[in-house]
Amino acid sequence: MSSKTFVKKPELPPLEDKRPEVSAPKVSAGGIPAIVSSMKHAIGEAGLIRGTKELLHLNQMKGFDCPGCAWPDPDDHRAPTEFCENGAKAIAEEATTERVTPEFFKQHSVHALSLLSDMDIGKSGRITHPMLLKENATHYEEVSWDDAFTIIADEINSLKSPNEAIFYTSGRTSNEAAYLYQLYTKILGTNNLPDCSNMCHESSGVGLTESIGIGKGSVTLKDFDYADTILIIGQNPGTNHPRMLTTLAEAAERGAKIVSINPLFETGLQHFQHPQHPWKWVGHGTKVACLHVPVLVNGDIALFKGVMKEMLASEEQKPGTVFNQEFIKNYTSGYDDLISSLRSTSWNDIVEQSGISRELIKELADIVMAAKNMICCWAMGITQQKDGVQCIQELVNLLLLGGHFGRPGAGACPVRGHSNVQGDRTVGIYEKPSDVFLDSLAKEFNFVPPREHGLDVVEAIKAMHRGDAKVFIGMGGNFLSATPDTEFTADALRRAQLTVHVSTKLNRSHLVHGKRALILPCLGRTEIDIQASGEQFVSVEDSMSVVHQSHGNLKPGSEFMKSEPAIVAGLAMATFRNHPSKLNIVNWPKMIENYDHIRTHIENTIPGFNKYNQRVREKGGFYLPHPVRDSLVFRTSTNKGRFVSSAMPIIKLPPNGLMLMTLRSHDQFNTTIYGPNDRYRGIKNGRRVIFMNEHDIAEQKLEDGQWVDITSHFEDERRTSEKYMIVKFDIPKRCAATYFPEANVLVPIGSVVGRSNTPAYKSIIVTVAPTVEAS
Repeated sequence: MSSKTFVKKPELPPLEDKRPEVSAPKVSAGGIPAIVSSMKHAIGEAGLIRGTKELLHLNQMKGFDCPGCAWPDPDDHRAPTEFCENGAKAIAEEATTERVTPEFFKQHSVHALSLLSDMDIGKSGRITHPMLLKENATHYEEVSWDDAFTIIADEINSLKSPNEAIFYTSGRTSNEAAYLYQLYTKILGTNNLPDCSNMCHESSGVGLTESIGIGKGSVTLKDFDYADTILIIGQNPGTNHPRMLTTLAEAAERGAKIVSINPLFETGLQHFQHPQHPWKWVGHGTKVACLHVPVLVNGDIALFKGVMKEMLASEEQKPGTVFNQEFIKNYTSGYDDLISSLRSTSWNDIVEQSGISRELIKELADIVMAAKNMICCWAMGITQQKDGVQCIQELVNLLLLGGHFGRPGAGACPVRGHSNVQGDRTVGIYEKPSDVFLDSLAKEFNFVPPREHGLDVVEAIKAMHRGDAKVFIGMGGNFLSATPDTEFTADALRRAQLTVHVSTKLNRSHLVHGKRALILPCLGRTEIDIQASGEQFVSVEDSMSVVHQSHGNLKPGSEFMKSEPAIVAGLAMATFRNHPSKLNIVNWPKMIENYDHIRTHIENTIPGFNKYNQRVREKGGFYLPHPVRDSLVFRTSTNKGRFVSSAMPIIKLPPNGLMLMTLRSHDQFNTTIYGPNDRYRGIKNGRRVIFMNEHDIAEQKLEDGQWVDITSHFEDERRTSEKYMIVKFDIPKRCAATYFPEANVLVPIGSVVGRSNTPAYKSIIVTVAPTVEAS
């Protein structure tokens, strides 16, 4: 058995010494506290006039897209204030007046910066100049753009194979930048394009593609107006997608049944006080969920098998009254296998593995059976389970049984957590490109793209750790903090010859670096992008396949910042400078002088983008086609919607073991920490907490408020992370939760979701023990 106690190295986050304050969790989301928090961040960081101006442009028709979540905007109108609390925080971070200049780096060594918290690192401000960390140097120093591009190009051209380079993409990257980025890597000769989707909704893409033929959700925002039943599964919209609460509250007010299925009954699904509707602030506001099902962490598959088993019993009593037999006959395959699987699954296993009683399962099944139009929404509480792909396919099975596809108010709705993560995949950021897409690129640009599949995030980390990958380039994001097995990933990055980050702000990934490191400052969503032909805009795709423009309105924070498309083009021209046959495949200067040229190539190579430049300029943008949503066409192996049957996994925990999941605080977006509080869960001035059930605390002779160390158990490996304060919380027995990225150190690089290879952040088997204070 190998044991790894997490020993904090200088570049990794410092441990907290102070004790977080704990109060009762809130029962209402939004309201006056959300308004106060929004204005505090926007005005405090950007200033009164500048901050207010940006909020009024956020998500507007001619404004800029929120760099936060991917929840869609209304098709035909915008509210004057079309933003949420966390969107205001995101804009405050980007529009901040603080600057990280070359002088800042002269004053602060890498080591000194590493001693700051992740929040304080991010609050340093916007990076103004390209910066270089030379080999064995202690400080970053200013470097010209030409020299920066030359350093990268020389390192890449010195590789034995282009597959020794990794090209990571964050979900913030625009369609235009992402398309150029993937095109550059393919001309170079590699498909090593890991992206943040590998760590979040990859399971959705795999599961949906196998089941319905397309890896995207099948609903639009308008469908929520027609749904009579909405299941919210493994998702916390109040913190992660706050604007979704408006949609859910409106549905609840007109009588739709909304069910929360999650280990925690999150505040946003209890009540919502719309910040823009003060007349709804009376009492707790609008009641959102009519039922909460506190499923065990990783118990969702058992739960949904139980629901379908109840439905089957009712269907057999009154044939044709529960299942949509006409839809099943005409549009699905695999029905008989599903029924056989349900019959062979025991109720004892279902109840034990889900943690839900027969009575509550029946109550949920009754709601589902009564549904005429049902939407299933889910997020990373599902996708990051060890059996996440299977779980998503059970959800699709449930939808198929009722015929909940291809009609208003019904369908699958994976809610994505980054503003353009879906768009990046659409335009080619994928380590496993299809032959159809590669053929299209070959025809459009007259070159032979590589066919060998590349590396996803987990495999890229392993390759760097082995020494098989020597250059890492990150287009946005905070790679170290987003990835699993923090120390392993840090060691992998340190073994690279060169690490490069295209960034707006400083983050911890800049402080854990290869032998040499570069930081390249780019424009944010809020900033004006001027190129040779004039002012440019970029485009993004939301969770519901709407492509629309994003147009910044602020003067750039520095004259030395470049747009992401310009950075890609500059890198390509430097890399291929001495290779005319590759350099001339794309007219890179033309692409940057006017982004319409990029969009024309997207139109020519990717279905659904016809008249791209015209339609993206129309009010609200346009929908990409979705064969299931639009015409009930399933492009699966059977040309029908597939019932995918599989055995229910049986999870056995060790003595005193807990199933731990990671989650965000309310003062957080992905790896960006806006503040030290988690208002809805009652946590203030601290993040190093572990939420536990009071029965487990007592059984293990622990105490609420006690400091404990957490040890994860995976195969024969043990990893220990020190000093988390126990918080007694309403969470199922033998379950626990804590914040990422702090707890990512507990997730082994080998612990992944089957078939999607997503890190299993929601399947961490742990034990806890009292912290032994150093004498």
